[in-house]
Amino acid sequence: MMKKIMMILSLVVVAISTQAQTMRNDEMTRRIDEVFGAVYNNPAEPGAAVLILQGNDTLYSRCFGVADMVTHEPVSFETNFCIASVSKQFSAVALLQLAEQRKLSLKDSLFKFFPEFKAPFFKDITLHHIMSHTSGIPDARDRHDRDFVLYSTDVASVGYMKTLDHLNFHPGTQYEYINPTFQLIYQIVERATGIPFETYMQENVFDKAGMKSCRYFEPDRNIAHLAHGYERDDSGHWKEYDYGEETFFATKADGALYCSINDFVNWERALRDNRVWTSASKLMAYHPWIKIPQDAEYGYQPHTGYGYGFFVQDVPNLPTHVYHLGDNGGFTIYAGKIPARDLIFLFFSTRPDIDRLGMVNQVYHILGLDFK
Repeated sequence: MMKKIMMILSLVVVAISTQAQTMRNDEMTRRIDEVFGAVYNNPAEPGAAVLILQGNDTLYSRCFGVADMVTHEPVSFETNFCIASVSKQFSAVALLQLAEQRKLSLKDSLFKFFPEFKAPFFKDITLHHIMSHTSGIPDARDRHDRDFVLYSTDVASVGYMKTLDHLNFHPGTQYEYINPTFQLIYQIVERATGIPFETYMQENVFDKAGMKSCRYFEPDRNIAHLAHGYERDDSGHWKEYDYGEETFFATKADGALYCSINDFVNWERALRDNRVWTSASKLMAYHPWIKIPQDAEYGYQPHTGYGYGFFVQDVPNLPTHVYHLGDNGGFTIYAGKIPARDLIFLFFSTRPDIDRLGMVNQVYHILGLDFK
């Protein structure tokens, strides 16, 4: 009799505990809904997809608004967003792969791959420097030709480096976030392997990660479930703001990758499980090689540095926060994780009029993590 009573009590305790956890989860969902719902409150306007996973558990999952203001296709986890500068981590992984295969070294100078670059300082700038935004190379692209800035390719965009005659600082001594140095990876991959950049990335990065719909933007390429970026005009109406409206939108190695939330989860799992790189490469990529100063034009958060294609935030007494931001036209992207907790947080938006990091940090506060 006593054994039966104990079993009943045990079941009651489990039921109460489960109910309490459900109530906590419902409260967490309600609070996170308030963060995003305050902005994405009109289902007919440009929207966003938000997903938070911990291990195999979904902590939060919701889509808002439309991906295309013409077709009115709603945002979903299959919507392909331009992930902008989040694309940089894919290019960094490609170089780390080639370093693992000894087809290049991160200590190799740019002059090895670009003998056409005339300035002697290119012999002092290494692949490590370009991946960590510590090269000292200025963004000196000529912006007078409107067609050039709107439709430039990776190769054309970095053409100014052939005759560049100065650096902003000695390589490795400071942080300055610029896009052209990552655009160099487009040609480095091709010159190190003899394989076109797009082919290499598809076969060695996307396919290995199980990414089914991830594609680099090309003007004549049909990408399924394609989202457009938008911004408001002076009259308050939404207008398209991506290719043909935003500068340097189509350069690939630094920012023209289209990806869905579903595919990006596969990417994160591949990074975690070392299916696209070794654990040694992961440690290097997630290492903050340079601290980001408070006066940096892009990327500053407290206790944050830059690895290889990733921002790395080490707040005292909190687990390491690894993430990247993406801004291209109307696309505003956050892709972050807490590796020690196997937590992934993805926030892909088609409009720029948001306080992205403010919203992200609010959500982390709800989850018990105060990174701000």
